[in-house]
Amino acid sequence: MTAPDPLSAQAALVPDTLAVLDPEGERLAFAELEARANRLAHGLAGLGLAGGDPVIWCGPNSVEVLVTLHAARKAGLVAVPLAYRFTADEMRYVIADSGAAVVLVDPEQAERVAAVRAELPAVREVVVFGSPEWHALLDGPGTPPPPPDGTGGSMIYTSGTTGKPKGAVRGPTDPEYTRTLAATLRLRPHEEVHLTTGPLYHSGPLAWALLTHALGGTVVLLRRFDAARWVELVREHRVTNTFTAPTPLKRIVALPDDVLARADLSSMRSLVVNAAPVPYALKEEAIARFGDGFLFEIYGSTELGVDAVLPPEDQLARPGSCGKALPGVELRVVDDEGAELPAGEPGVLQVRSATTFSGYHGREQLADGWKSVGDIAHLDADGYVYIRDRPGDLVITGGMNVYPAEVEAVLHEHPDVLDAAVYGVPSPEWGETVHAVVVPRDGHALAIPALEAHVAERLADYKRPRSWQVRAALPRTESGKLLKRLLRAEHDVRR
Repeated sequence: MTAPDPLSAQAALVPDTLAVLDPEGERLAFAELEARANRLAHGLAGLGLAGGDPVIWCGPNSVEVLVTLHAARKAGLVAVPLAYRFTADEMRYVIADSGAAVVLVDPEQAERVAAVRAELPAVREVVVFGSPEWHALLDGPGTPPPPPDGTGGSMIYTSGTTGKPKGAVRGPTDPEYTRTLAATLRLRPHEEVHLTTGPLYHSGPLAWALLTHALGGTVVLLRRFDAARWVELVREHRVTNTFTAPTPLKRIVALPDDVLARADLSSMRSLVVNAAPVPYALKEEAIARFGDGFLFEIYGSTELGVDAVLPPEDQLARPGSCGKALPGVELRVVDDEGAELPAGEPGVLQVRSATTFSGYHGREQLADGWKSVGDIAHLDADGYVYIRDRPGDLVITGGMNVYPAEVEAVLHEHPDVLDAAVYGVPSPEWGETVHAVVVPRDGHALAIPALEAHVAERLADYKRPRSWQVRAALPRTESGKLLKRLLRAEHDVRR
């Protein structure tokens, strides 16, 4: 039997409970959110979308985004987040690659989508949140649409090693997985108040907001992260859970003493940190400032979901670990030949569960079984996971993944650049920042401001190099392979 829609179930149980609260805008109870999501689901069907079709959405955290997420699920569509920080060209690539015929976009990003609309022949409709066309989509019935046929889900784009983003395809969320995750994170039905610390186009913040709604809790919208405002909202609305990357948490604990003096996290029961390795010193500082008992770290990814959880009581007792396997998830570490390694031996971490992704859009789908994103890790004798490294040349800056190949490709487009290498260097604020080494063409002079402007036109800000170096040559093997390990060694970056 098809499981009941989670929003519909809560609208029936607690229709008058506050479902979403925009501190700068409107508030919707569960019955109101249910009716609006149903109307949008019918409206999207009226645009010709059917089960399994992709629909693009783009914008900062908003009521419209949450309504879109629920409507897409109800209509059996594949929701495709489009990062609002992307340039117009990056947006064009994702929209085209996804095959979406409909794009729903915030007014702030509408101009960028409009700039590339002529290059997107498959797109039939671009609807701007709050426009007359948007309100027309909401003119339909508030009754539930037909039950989805299981063809819906999500497709979140992650940067690939080739430099082009890839859409990780996931089916509808398993209700049993939702129950297991909620219990492990000690979340309580009809008692949760969630604050959107990160952007909902990321898999973690998106999952936590929808998890809160599945539990009949309230989602408080922070349109964009602001540390001081975050503290105010936690205190004002008695926030009980959130999901964050390490960098926002660093900014919170680094607030001035007079701001932190007004902080009150006594209501918080589950503050989950993920998206990048969490420094032990940051855990110590957060616990010292705000208290113990609510800080969780998880290991997971867009492709593999949540796989391991480190609860509050283990945060300082297990330095360097990101937890043990979530119930229903199997973890192992293997060598280059695929043989399982004993405890303590580093190798490639593999995951097996019913909730991993089915593959990348437009590529061969993966069979059920062990899957990996390439992280190097070891398991201790008690089954705790310790991540040793991220795959390949991946740079994780403020919780955002940057693949150097994409940045290098942009640098190579500049007429004065002969060669380029991009990698991460340590940063106390961001974990890593993007560093670029460039080689000028013979007879050309490289002006760093010109390169910065060149990159800024083509890449989102978090992907852009924050430091630069000009050299006469880069270390390469005779076959042309770039020896980045030699470059990283100068910054004491060990990979």
